[in-house]
Amino acid sequence: MTPADRTRRILREHLGVDAEQLTDDAHLADDLGADSLDPVELALAVEDEFSITVTDDETAACTTVGDWIKLVEGRVG
Repeated sequence: MTPADRTRRILREHLGVDAEQLTDDAHLADDLGADSLDPVELALAVEDEFSITVTDDETAACTTVGDWIKLVEGRVG
């Protein structure tokens, strides 16, 4: 499973959405119904899954599925 697939799995499970909704340009709040705590919880899940650190600024900047995938791929190759 690629880092992108693993990131999508985390988002799907955490947000309770269908895989088809997880397009790269899907906005977490506007399209997927994320609330204000979800980005922090997603950052913790990503950190655990990939053994990386995600800063508060990076978390705030990740507003779409593609943003999260780009962040992860930039860290784990």
